[in-house]
Amino acid sequence: QVQLVESGGGLVQAGGSLRLSCAPSKSIFSINSMGWYRQAPGNQRELVARITIGGSTNYADSVKGRFTISRDNAKNTVYLQMNSLKPEDTAVYSCHALDGIRVYWGRGTQVTVSS
Repeated sequence: QVQLVESGGGLVQAGGSLRLSCAPSKSIFSINSMGWYRQAPGNQRELVARITIGGSTNYADSVKGRFTISRDNAKNTVYLQMNSLKPEDTAVYSCHALDGIRVYWGRGTQVTVSS
């Protein structure tokens, strides 16, 4: 079992920034990949950004150039830095981990961007 502890999120005006954090209960270097998904009301959950054990990253087209996923080895934490936020970024953001063949989810954190 891998527990994912999320923090960050909140309310911000359009053009602002937020940072999400996700700390797993085991070393991030033993987890195949970690990332963030989001789900807005009435929409399907979608991948926002992901980082693999080797450090490769990929992003949704809608967030490229605005969001950055990274990891802090010393703090065993994965971050999602979100800049130039738009109202359409409003959603519940959930941390995701792929550990072997098992998938784990965080509880989710609300991000609301006002216009």
